[in-house]
Amino acid sequence: MTADPDSTRILVGRIAGVYGVRGWVKVVSDTDPQESILGYTPWLLGPDATARTVREGKRHGKGLVALLDGCEDRDQAAVLVGQNICVQRSQLPPPSADELYWIDLEGLSVATIDGVELGSIDHLFATGANDVIVVTGDRERLLPFIWGDVVKDVDFEQRRMLVDWDPTF
Repeated sequence: MTADPDSTRILVGRIAGVYGVRGWVKVVSDTDPQESILGYTPWLLGPDATARTVREGKRHGKGLVALLDGCEDRDQAAVLVGQNICVQRSQLPPPSADELYWIDLEGLSVATIDGVELGSIDHLFATGANDVIVVTGDRERLLPFIWGDVVKDVDFEQRRMLVDWDPTF
């Protein structure tokens, strides 16, 4: 039985500290733009995925601060410090025709244009130059996510990515 992809929890940030004495928290956002995290509510916090509604949020310096339901003072906010912020996949807007969510790529099988199976996508990460696809199979491979040059096709129905890649790399 496979999990419903819309119920998948996606890590979008973390609570980095407290802000003031009225229950506000400092937020590190992994969304782009970073303010987008404030629009996804409820947040699922910590390992038990406790749902917390975002009552208010705003930019503060280079970061963000937020006030969550059930967080009325500094002591209640301090308990949340260090917790990951997740949302359900279904809370994200549908990607446009030329966009993909990384979470949707994870688990896809990866094959070369010559039909050589490389494995499956474990995860992706960003670098300064381009995003990188981590493919696990007979060994781990790091492939640059460069649409057209390396990534030739993504077929979600077949759960497969086709790449132009030397399998000996």
